[in-house]
Parts: sequence; C-alpha cells; structure tokens
Amino acid sequence: MPAMQATLHYFSERLRAASSSASPVRFRAGGSKDFYGQSLQGEVFDTRAYRGILSYEPSELVMTVRAGTPMVEVQAALAEQGQCLPFEPPQFGAATVGGMVASGLAGPARASVGTVRDFVLGVRMLNGLGQDLTFGGQVMKNVAGYDVSRLMAASLGQLGLITEVSLKVLPVAPGEATLVCAGVSQAQALALLNQWGGQPLPLNASAWVHDDTRHTAQDCLFVRLRGAVAAVEAAVLTLSGHVQALGATVTRMDAHEAAADWRASGEHALPFFTQPPSSDACLWRLSVPQTAPVLNLQALGVTDRSYIEWHGAQRWVWAAASQADALRDLTHNAGGHAVLFRTSTLHGDADKAVGVFSPLDAVQQRIQDQLKKQFDPAGILNPGRI
Repeated sequence: MPAMQATLHYFSERLRAASSSASPVRFRAGGSKDFYGQSLQGEVFDTRAYRGILSYEPSELVMTVRAGTPMVEVQAALAEQGQCLPFEPPQFGAATVGGMVASGLAGPARASVGTVRDFVLGVRMLNGLGQDLTFGGQVMKNVAGYDVSRLMAASLGQLGLITEVSLKVLPVAPGEATLVCAGVSQAQALALLNQWGGQPLPLNASAWVHDDTRHTAQDCLFVRLRGAVAAVEAAVLTLSGHVQALGATVTRMDAHEAAADWRASGEHALPFFTQPPSSDACLWRLSVPQTAPVLNLQALGVTDRSYIEWHGAQRWVWAAASQADALRDLTHNAGGHAVLFRTSTLHGDADKAVGVFSPLDAVQQRIQDQLKKQFDPAGILNPGRI
C-alpha cells in the first residue's frame, strides 16, 4: 500500500485526469450508503487506503481523522476516553468517516444534540479539479472564511472528495434511562413529546411504534433521558406521572437491553425496518416539524404503519413508489418533505424513477447548481446522486 501522502497525490492526479476527459467518478469506501440517493454512476473511486486517526485531544474534545478510517476504529478510540459522537451516526455496514459526513445521516439523538454538520469543525478535500483545499479548523470557535466544511455534510460527494475531517466530540452522559410507555397512541405520544419539549428535561431520544414484538401487541412510546444523574432520575418521575395520567403503563428498561434497542433503531435493524408489508413497498423518510399532527396516511391508501422518532420530526412509512406524489403532497402540506430512503425488494432501483429527493424550488435549485459548478466545473463527481 502506498504511503498516505502518496495516496493523496494519486487521488489528486486521478481527479485532474477525470476532469480533463469529463469522465464521471463516484467515491466509495465501505459502500455502506450505496443504497442512498439516486442510482450510482461513474467509475468507482476507492478511498479506503487513506485512513487513520491523525490527532485526538480528549481534553480539547477534538479528533482529526482521515476520511477512509472505519467508524468502528473512531468509536473505539472515543469509548476508551469515555467520549462519543453524540449524534449517533448509523453505519449500515462497513461505514467510514468520509461516508458519515457525505451522507449526513444521524441516529436517535439527532433532534436533541444536533446533526453531523453541527460537529464538523473543519475538512480537507479535493475538488473536481483535483485541487487540495482546507476549510475550517480544529477549534470550536472558527469563523474564518466561508463555512464550506459544514457544507460538505450531506453533499453525497458532489462537491468534492473529503480526505480529512476534524470533529467535535463530547463526553458520554453520566446518567441515562429509557422508559417504555405502553398503550400510548400516536396522537398522545406527539402531544406528550411537544409538552416535554417545552420543559427543562434531559430528553435525548424518542421513538413511537406499534410494537408487536412483546407479549401484547400495542402502541408504545420509547423515551431516552440523558444527562446528570439527578436530572435523569427526577425526569423519570415527571414523565412517568404524565404517562400514567393517560391510563398507560410505564416501565424502565434494563440498560443493556435499551442500548441494544436504540442501536438497532439507528441501524434499521428493528422488525419495522426489516419486515416490509409487501414486496413493492419502499421505505420513505418523512421530515416534518416536530409539532406536525398525525398524518392521514390512510387517505392515500398507504398503510398507517409508522415509526416516529426525533420527537415527531422524522417519520418512517412504507409505501409503493407509485404513491410518491400523494405522499410528497401530504408531507409538504405538513411543512416538510419526503425522501425515498430504500427501494422495494420487487422493483429495486426502478423505484427511483419517481425521484429519491423532493424537488427543490427554483431558488434553492439555482443555488445548488451554482455550488456544484464552482466545486466541480466538469460535473464529474457522483453525477446524478442528488
């Protein structure tokens, strides 16, 4: 394997050549997010060789790492120091740091702690011309120049190849508790979450689902509290009282069982995600305001089977690709947008013909097109991915 600096030089030269010949390329490391976005195009540009933790200062809460580094290595290093990436990025397989930033996906705690871009302090990258660029830095307060480092989050590789990332990390919270509130309807769950969101409670994550994996199938609201031990314990009593006032039951999960369940939630390993209702059903992610009411999915002929997290802001549903327009209209009317997250087992990538992402308005589309042109004049980087 070539030395790291030689590998970076190789990447740069390859991008220069691709730009000159207008040959499309697509960046790929672990391939864990290949399913996400429009159909893949271009020659594979493997980035796994450029890996390793460059610096880690636990006392400064900052880590700088090469983009090809596996996430498991990063998380292991953080765990040794009692620290973490609090937005809980999903891996979906052999994820790398570059893929984590480029996809911009976050896990159960996202609504409380922020998303990927909120923890990116700086990036080093190669643009579509193979130029080596650096943005941001390694400190919390950095206001020099344009905030391109955070712009790279969720760009799906269309603005450049991320080579190095500086990340803000945080200590693991000393106190934690997960409550299972059984017998809480979706409307009741949303009302409770809105009520709790306006109070000084250490609410970290939530999930509502019709749970048929327990002894009695019923609607369940799962709530995770994190923070100071005293604050968590006080909140357990407060939340339990509110739930019991509705006639529902509250139990506290075993810590190890809860950790496994929240991890399975973020990795889409729960039965809701692994057992689609039909072979033509696609998994849709609906992003709406936390205060949005229950969506009338049945009116569209869509199963009302839902998985709701981020305190109501992210709602997962199963629906055929043919229902895309109706589903997007419903979500738009609620103040949000819909993304076709995973295609059906029956049609595969053919489902993506309806568009993975909701169309942007004219102003947003113009801004996006201009950004792409500045970073990738030849249009060779992950073409058509968004």
